[in-house]
Amino acid sequence: MTIAAFDFDGTLTTKDTLLVFLKHVFSKRQLAAGLMRLSLVLTAFKFKLISNNIAKQKLFAYFFAGMSIDTFNRYAESFKPKINAVINPVALERLKWHQEQGHTCVIVSASVENWIKPWAADYGVLVASTRIEVIDGKITGRFLGENCYGSEKEKRVLELYPDRAGYQLYAYGDSGGDRALLAMADFSFYRKFE
Repeated sequence: MTIAAFDFDGTLTTKDTLLVFLKHVFSKRQLAAGLMRLSLVLTAFKFKLISNNIAKQKLFAYFFAGMSIDTFNRYAESFKPKINAVINPVALERLKWHQEQGHTCVIVSASVENWIKPWAADYGVLVASTRIEVIDGKITGRFLGENCYGSEKEKRVLELYPDRAGYQLYAYGDSGGDRALLAMADFSFYRKFE
């Protein structure tokens, strides 16, 4: 058995899809006002005073806490063309090559699974990604479990495929958040695809 694990933002895509998704959902004015209110959080993250997990959760909560999950999922479904516009064609060809070889492909990403899954379903790719907490049909603004970043990526792959000795693993990534995923792979590709 062979698994091919791909990071999403910056690997399968040419840019981080969180900001692209925010632009998809909110007006420029709403986005600017939110980013201004979050400027202390973003500055603290930039200078490594707070973790990626904390900064991302605060950003996500500011924009989405209280939104109906049905509304959020409609935005996620209508987001597919925006993802297609930022897909890295070289990475997509590599994903298709793995599928032609009969390999199982999975996206392992810090981005929220809701906006990745509709795109991934069109390509028959599994998603192990950041999950969001929903109570009574509303987004709480918290993540369900950890942000899928760093060592959490390794954990998610092992949750899906626990018998690590039973398969070969290819991994593709582009940032420090992918180090654990790349380190566990038999074949790792950092910012390259062959």
